[in-house]
Amino acid sequence: MEDTSLITLQPGQLLARGVSRHLRSHGYVSMEEFVPARGLRVDVMALGPKGELWVIECKSSRADFQADNKWQGYLEWCDRYFWAVDTEFPTDLLPEGTGLIFADAYDAEIIRMAPEDKLAPARRKKMIQKFATDAARRLQRYRDPKLSPMPNEENSL
Repeated sequence: MEDTSLITLQPGQLLARGVSRHLRSHGYVSMEEFVPARGLRVDVMALGPKGELWVIECKSSRADFQADNKWQGYLEWCDRYFWAVDTEFPTDLLPEGTGLIFADAYDAEIIRMAPEDKLAPARRKKMIQKFATDAARRLQRYRDPKLSPMPNEENSL
């Protein structure tokens, strides 16, 4: 039977789905298109069982990667930074000092662990609270789509 849930997803969204599934197997929860700060939107933000915060940017092609000018701005919002690509992606384009994940729509594998650069405790607390708040708002909107937005809700989907 065909998986019709994939029909409307873009290539990067398919990678994000596989990444999220894989991270779940390691005890991480994740949120796609997370906004850590105004003007930034990461493809996947993952929260680990010990409060670790990982950013994963999903790139579906050389052009997609070359159009990304914001990725270095994401580094200050996570403990580890990864690229998620498919196995056909030219990985020599990816910057050294970042993690690498091979992914498809169904699963992923961490190929190169990203170096750790721990967040300051105050930043970590802020990010975990924002992660939880955004996740709760998304769930509430999913359950009640006609709900009007809360004040200061413009940064979350």
